[in-house]
Amino acid sequence: MHQILIVTSNRKKLKEMLDVFNLDYCKFLTLNDFPSINIVENGETFFDNALIKAKTAATKFNVISLGEDSGLVVDALNGKPGVYSHRFAGETATDKQNNELILSLLKDFPLEKRTAHFVSCVVLCSPDGRFITAEGRIDGIIIDEPKGENGFGYDPIFYYPPLKKTFAELTDEEKNRISHRKIAIEKIKPKLLDFLEGND
Repeated sequence: MHQILIVTSNRKKLKEMLDVFNLDYCKFLTLNDFPSINIVENGETFFDNALIKAKTAATKFNVISLGEDSGLVVDALNGKPGVYSHRFAGETATDKQNNELILSLLKDFPLEKRTAHFVSCVVLCSPDGRFITAEGRIDGIIIDEPKGENGFGYDPIFYYPPLKKTFAELTDEEKNRISHRKIAIEKIKPKLLDFLEGND
Protein backbone atom coordinates (compact mmCIF):
# COMPACT_ATOMS: atom_id res chain seq x y z
CA MET A 1 0.00 0.00 0.00
CA HIS A 2 1.26 3.45 -0.94
CA GLN A 3 1.84 6.05 1.76
CA ILE A 4 1.13 9.75 1.34
CA LEU A 5 1.81 12.44 3.91
CA ILE A 6 -0.74 15.24 3.85
CA VAL A 7 1.17 18.33 4.90
CA THR A 8 -1.27 20.36 6.98
CA SER A 9 -1.81 21.07 10.65
CA ASN A 10 -5.36 22.32 10.01
CA ARG A 11 -7.57 19.50 11.31
CA LYS A 12 -10.69 20.67 9.46
CA LYS A 13 -8.81 20.93 6.17
CA LEU A 14 -7.26 17.50 6.77
CA LYS A 15 -10.66 15.91 7.37
CA GLU A 16 -12.07 17.50 4.24
CA MET A 17 -9.17 16.21 2.13
CA LEU A 18 -9.33 12.69 3.55
CA ASP A 19 -13.08 12.55 2.93
CA VAL A 20 -12.58 13.52 -0.70
CA PHE A 21 -9.61 11.21 -1.40
CA ASN A 22 -11.18 8.04 0.05
CA LEU A 23 -8.74 5.66 -1.72
CA ASP A 24 -8.26 2.02 -0.73
CA TYR A 25 -4.74 1.75 -2.21
CA CYS A 26 -3.29 4.58 -0.10
CA LYS A 27 -2.51 5.03 3.55
CA PHE A 28 -2.62 8.71 4.41
CA LEU A 29 -0.22 9.99 7.06
CA THR A 30 -0.38 13.29 8.90
CA LEU A 31 2.19 15.59 10.46
CA ASN A 32 1.36 13.93 13.77
CA ASP A 33 3.17 10.83 12.46
CA PHE A 34 6.50 12.68 12.15
CA PRO A 35 8.80 14.96 14.15
CA SER A 36 7.91 18.65 14.05
CA ILE A 37 8.86 20.55 10.92
CA ASN A 38 9.07 24.26 10.19
CA ILE A 39 7.81 25.22 6.75
CA VAL A 40 8.12 28.82 5.60
CA GLU A 41 5.32 29.61 3.14
CA ASN A 42 6.86 32.55 1.31
CA GLY A 43 5.65 31.84 -2.20
CA GLU A 44 3.88 34.38 -4.39
CA THR A 45 1.17 31.98 -5.62
CA PHE A 46 -0.93 29.15 -4.22
CA PHE A 47 1.14 26.76 -6.35
CA ASP A 48 4.39 28.11 -4.91
CA ASN A 49 3.26 27.51 -1.33
CA ALA A 50 1.77 24.08 -2.06
CA LEU A 51 5.05 23.02 -3.68
CA ILE A 52 7.10 24.39 -0.77
CA LYS A 53 5.03 22.33 1.69
CA ALA A 54 5.14 19.14 -0.36
CA LYS A 55 8.83 19.35 -1.32
CA THR A 56 10.02 20.27 2.18
CA ALA A 57 8.19 17.36 3.81
CA ALA A 58 9.06 14.86 1.08
CA THR A 59 12.76 15.68 1.35
CA LYS A 60 12.88 15.77 5.14
CA PHE A 61 10.84 12.64 5.82
CA ASN A 62 11.60 10.65 2.64
CA VAL A 63 7.94 10.05 1.91
CA ILE A 64 5.65 11.13 -0.93
CA SER A 65 3.96 14.27 0.37
CA LEU A 66 0.94 16.30 -0.60
CA GLY A 67 0.95 20.04 -0.06
CA GLU A 68 -2.13 22.18 -0.48
CA ASP A 69 -2.53 25.91 -0.42
CA SER A 70 -5.81 27.69 -0.77
CA GLY A 71 -7.43 30.99 -0.15
CA LEU A 72 -9.96 33.61 -1.02
CA VAL A 73 -9.58 35.90 -4.02
CA VAL A 74 -11.83 38.99 -3.96
CA ASP A 75 -12.17 40.80 -7.26
CA ALA A 76 -12.93 44.23 -5.75
CA LEU A 77 -9.78 43.96 -3.63
CA ASN A 78 -7.55 43.25 -6.65
CA GLY A 79 -7.22 39.58 -5.74
CA LYS A 80 -6.60 40.01 -2.03
CA PRO A 81 -6.26 38.33 0.38
CA GLY A 82 -4.94 35.58 -1.95
CA VAL A 83 -1.90 33.77 -0.54
CA TYR A 84 -2.22 35.89 2.60
CA SER A 85 -5.73 34.55 3.35
CA HIS A 86 -4.74 32.80 6.57
CA ARG A 87 -2.95 35.84 7.96
CA PHE A 88 -4.77 38.70 6.24
CA ALA A 89 -5.53 40.53 9.50
CA GLY A 90 -2.13 39.66 11.01
CA GLU A 91 0.18 36.72 11.61
CA THR A 92 -1.87 35.49 14.57
CA ALA A 93 -5.29 36.55 13.25
CA THR A 94 -8.33 34.41 13.92
CA ASP A 95 -10.84 33.43 11.24
CA LYS A 96 -13.25 35.93 12.78
CA GLN A 97 -10.72 38.77 12.52
CA ASN A 98 -9.94 37.92 8.91
CA ASN A 99 -13.63 37.88 8.05
CA GLU A 100 -14.21 41.18 9.79
CA LEU A 101 -11.38 42.82 7.85
CA ILE A 102 -12.77 41.62 4.51
CA LEU A 103 -16.24 42.88 5.42
CA SER A 104 -14.91 46.27 6.49
CA LEU A 105 -13.01 46.69 3.22
CA LEU A 106 -16.11 45.81 1.20
CA LYS A 107 -18.68 47.75 3.21
CA ASP A 108 -19.21 50.40 0.51
CA PHE A 109 -19.41 47.93 -2.37
CA PRO A 110 -22.81 46.79 -3.71
CA LEU A 111 -23.49 43.06 -3.82
CA GLU A 112 -22.85 42.78 -7.56
CA LYS A 113 -19.32 44.12 -7.01
CA ARG A 114 -18.52 41.62 -4.23
CA THR A 115 -17.65 38.68 -6.48
CA ALA A 116 -14.95 36.33 -5.24
CA HIS A 117 -13.63 32.83 -5.63
CA PHE A 118 -11.94 30.21 -3.55
CA VAL A 119 -8.81 28.62 -5.06
CA SER A 120 -7.10 25.41 -4.00
CA CYS A 121 -3.81 24.16 -5.41
CA VAL A 122 -2.54 20.68 -4.56
CA VAL A 123 0.96 19.39 -5.26
CA LEU A 124 2.10 15.80 -4.78
CA CYS A 125 5.88 15.54 -4.52
CA SER A 126 8.23 12.57 -4.21
CA PRO A 127 11.56 12.61 -2.33
CA ASP A 128 13.39 12.66 -5.67
CA GLY A 129 11.69 15.91 -6.66
CA ARG A 130 9.07 14.64 -9.11
CA PHE A 131 5.71 16.31 -8.68
CA ILE A 132 2.22 16.64 -10.12
CA THR A 133 -0.23 19.42 -9.47
CA ALA A 134 -3.86 20.45 -9.94
CA GLU A 135 -6.00 23.47 -9.13
CA GLY A 136 -9.65 23.93 -8.24
CA ARG A 137 -11.77 27.06 -8.19
CA ILE A 138 -15.30 27.90 -7.14
CA ASP A 139 -17.07 31.22 -7.59
CA GLY A 140 -19.27 33.04 -5.12
CA ILE A 141 -20.17 36.36 -3.52
CA ILE A 142 -19.03 37.96 -0.27
CA ILE A 143 -22.16 38.78 1.74
CA ASP A 144 -22.33 41.60 4.29
CA GLU A 145 -22.49 39.49 7.47
CA PRO A 146 -21.38 35.99 8.49
CA LYS A 147 -23.91 33.17 8.26
CA GLY A 148 -23.58 29.54 9.35
CA GLU A 149 -21.66 27.60 11.97
CA ASN A 150 -19.87 24.97 9.88
CA GLY A 151 -16.66 25.11 7.91
CA PHE A 152 -13.70 27.36 8.66
CA GLY A 153 -11.79 30.33 7.31
CA TYR A 154 -13.92 32.57 5.12
CA ASP A 155 -16.77 30.06 4.78
CA PRO A 156 -19.28 32.18 6.80
CA ILE A 157 -19.06 35.13 4.38
CA PHE A 158 -18.69 33.19 1.10
CA TYR A 159 -22.14 32.81 -0.46
CA TYR A 160 -22.60 30.14 -3.14
CA PRO A 161 -25.53 31.17 -5.38
CA PRO A 162 -26.44 27.73 -6.82
CA LEU A 163 -27.22 26.42 -3.32
CA LYS A 164 -28.34 29.79 -1.90
CA LYS A 165 -26.15 29.25 1.17
CA THR A 166 -22.80 30.30 2.53
CA PHE A 167 -20.14 27.62 2.74
CA ALA A 168 -20.59 27.70 6.52
CA GLU A 169 -24.28 26.81 6.09
CA LEU A 170 -23.44 23.67 4.11
CA THR A 171 -23.05 20.23 5.67
CA ASP A 172 -19.66 18.54 5.26
CA GLU A 173 -21.18 16.30 2.61
CA GLU A 174 -22.60 19.23 0.64
CA LYS A 175 -19.33 21.15 0.77
CA ASN A 176 -17.26 18.13 -0.22
CA ARG A 177 -19.33 17.71 -3.37
CA ILE A 178 -18.57 21.20 -4.70
CA SER A 179 -15.58 22.78 -2.95
CA HIS A 180 -12.45 24.13 -4.59
CA ARG A 181 -10.45 21.53 -2.66
CA LYS A 182 -12.71 18.76 -3.97
CA ILE A 183 -12.23 20.00 -7.55
CA ALA A 184 -8.42 20.08 -7.20
CA ILE A 185 -8.24 16.61 -5.64
CA GLU A 186 -10.57 15.11 -8.25
CA LYS A 187 -8.31 16.55 -10.96
CA ILE A 188 -5.20 14.97 -9.45
CA LYS A 189 -6.77 11.57 -8.69
CA PRO A 190 -6.53 10.18 -12.25
CA LYS A 191 -2.78 10.90 -12.26
CA LEU A 192 -2.17 9.62 -8.75
CA LEU A 193 -1.57 5.90 -9.22
CA ASP A 194 0.87 6.33 -12.11
CA PHE A 195 2.76 8.92 -10.07
CA LEU A 196 2.94 6.67 -6.99
CA GLU A 197 4.25 3.80 -9.12
CA GLY A 198 6.79 6.02 -10.85
CA ASN A 199 5.14 5.80 -14.28
CA ASP A 200 4.19 9.46 -14.67
